[in-house]
Amino acid sequence: MATFLYKLGRFAFRRRGLVTLLWVLIVVGVGAAASSAPTPPNEQFSMPGTESQKAFDLLEEKFPDASADSATARVVIRAPEGKEIADEKQAIGTLLGELRKAPQVAGVADPFAAGTVSRDGRTAYAVVTYEATAPDLTDEAHDALAEATDRARDGGLTVEAGGDAVPIEQNVSGTGEQIGVLISAVVLLLTFGSVIAAGMPLLTALIGVGVGVSGITALGSTLGLSATTSTLAMMIGLAVGIDYALFIVSRYRSEIAEGRTTEEAAGIATGTAGSAVVFAGLTVIIALGGLAVVDIPILTRMAMAAAGTVAVAVLIAVTFVPALLGFAPRRVLRVADRHRVRVRKPLSARRLRRSEKKAAKLAARTKPILATRWASFVVRRPLGVLLLAVVGLGALALPAAKLELGLPGEGTMATDTTQRKAYDLLSDSFGPGFNGPLTMTVEGEDAVAAGDRIGAELKKDGSVASVSPATANKAGDTAIFSIVPKSGPTETETEDLVKDIRARATTLAASSGATEILVTGQTAMFIDFSQTLSDALLPYLALVVGLAFLLLLLVFRSVLVPLKAALGFLLSVSAALGALVAVFQLGWASGFFGVEQTGPIMTTLPIFMIGVVFGLAMDYEVFLVTRMREAYVHGASAKDAVVTGFRHSGRVVVAAAFIMISVFSGFVFETDDLVAMMGFGLAAAVLFDAFVVRMVIVPAVHSLLGDAAWWLPRWLDRLLPNVDVEGERLQRRLESGSPRKPRGATEPERDLVH
Repeated sequence: MATFLYKLGRFAFRRRGLVTLLWVLIVVGVGAAASSAPTPPNEQFSMPGTESQKAFDLLEEKFPDASADSATARVVIRAPEGKEIADEKQAIGTLLGELRKAPQVAGVADPFAAGTVSRDGRTAYAVVTYEATAPDLTDEAHDALAEATDRARDGGLTVEAGGDAVPIEQNVSGTGEQIGVLISAVVLLLTFGSVIAAGMPLLTALIGVGVGVSGITALGSTLGLSATTSTLAMMIGLAVGIDYALFIVSRYRSEIAEGRTTEEAAGIATGTAGSAVVFAGLTVIIALGGLAVVDIPILTRMAMAAAGTVAVAVLIAVTFVPALLGFAPRRVLRVADRHRVRVRKPLSARRLRRSEKKAAKLAARTKPILATRWASFVVRRPLGVLLLAVVGLGALALPAAKLELGLPGEGTMATDTTQRKAYDLLSDSFGPGFNGPLTMTVEGEDAVAAGDRIGAELKKDGSVASVSPATANKAGDTAIFSIVPKSGPTETETEDLVKDIRARATTLAASSGATEILVTGQTAMFIDFSQTLSDALLPYLALVVGLAFLLLLLVFRSVLVPLKAALGFLLSVSAALGALVAVFQLGWASGFFGVEQTGPIMTTLPIFMIGVVFGLAMDYEVFLVTRMREAYVHGASAKDAVVTGFRHSGRVVVAAAFIMISVFSGFVFETDDLVAMMGFGLAAAVLFDAFVVRMVIVPAVHSLLGDAAWWLPRWLDRLLPNVDVEGERLQRRLESGSPRKPRGATEPERDLVH
């Protein structure tokens, strides 16, 4: 791999104009496709293989008119203090009249005729049905609904609206992402000391994200990719894109400092650091792609879109970055280093030794002394440092034991939104279960009679608040009725009720004459969704950890290094989940992070975090430990190899971690719950993994293990293919061969030492 990438890097450096033109054409082509693509359809939520999805499919088949998916709004009205709804009939009539005249409205149900008035007589709700689906509603329809409710409020009524016809206000300003990019630029500038070197990773990352997000937009209508999918792909693609370019540019500067010509340095940087980039990107792609085994379409689409953006970031890093280096081969160095040693004539042996000494002195001055001192400190006290780090991460992971999973809904929105206010009014007046009714489907020869008998039996259950009469389709072989639980949609009692009804399904069907009964509805669907993900969490975790072990076994040719890496990943992801639960669920320091409403953690988040964090953790493991292994195989002792690895890679890994944390943190303050939680969780995971696991636990474990860290049974060594991620064979080839002057280079570039 390293040899191929070495040749690719030299080609891109030498033919930089052609490579740049190809990427410009790709950007323009994908951008044009995105601009002409139709608007993606409303993302359909589905759960193949679950009972609730089976029932939804049955309803679409048996009740085609009822499953037209028309938008609805539930307008909740409460009378002023001391009055009842009956006293406000005139004002309510005016409100209903305005709603009926609004654009795209098919009908409005009068609460007095429909019987949707609360028992205390103070609250009622009217259902507004539209002629179009929610995504097809016009701004005029939305404005008419808002204006009608506003005028009713001015008349003294409390009026709030919920339902899919009410638009969700999103304030995705992009300010957070801009701040993250700005912080990344500062970190890169401090790391490289050169504006050009700092700008390259930012430029290539932005181009990669642009290509990835434009591709998602272009394929949105075909694959059903939502706006959230683009946001998550942008979040991950931006972070890894900057980091991957950072590693290659850093290695290029290191090779220049060792006396390489510019083209040779670009080739070696692409062959060595580029190999690590390919491997790290591959781990992220595989981990994200593995989410497809969970068989949840919405999660699979999100993962595949993010994986595609990561793949683009890898391609740009190994092709476009060396091409850009060709345009400014010396300007990526620090200003003070650009002309420090520059020889135009062939070097004599004496002058060559003098140049090598100057290069060594310059390299020594530019090494990250802080990283070397830290590694030396850990090597001297490995056991105490290791115990402190493990105990600290373990303590941070404790809140994860209280993890509660759930899906977003009107009950989890901010308390100042009209949807949340409508939700709370209905819960107060009609009971907490009113916002989460269950739908029963009954099949049989006389479905209505069977449904009524089942409903009568379920009314005896102490967890059921009410049961509606059964309604049959035209053929009379399928009926539906609603069950309102006494508990809320996200409460454990509701989940227990669903499980209990399903457990009694066979008995209920036999006693009622039904052939099959199913439980569905949004609440049941969410319960099935959470259960599916909970069941898949441990198997997927085992898959990811097992994959980490096998890939690192292949790369480092060691048994204990992959085991240590996998256990470190488990520590970092557990601590990140603990921090996520503490802030977003338990409310610790929630005000500081702008969390307005605490509640269950998004069901998709833990398993998605595992896939992403796995890939990011392996990034740091590869870039740090490959340098250790490189020093070890060249004769350094196990402990000296640790210090050498930190001297070469410590500062770059720290800079990369700061960049990822700043990018992910920029999404914490978005109003989309999933995006905010994902940004916080990934930022915390990178913080713990980079600064505790890789900077503390890794050197401590390697110091304690010594030579045993690199042990591999001989029989296994013979079986494993040598992928040469560190570029050992490439280095031996370069050291044994005679140096060649790169084609197309100017004379100063050929003899450039620094």
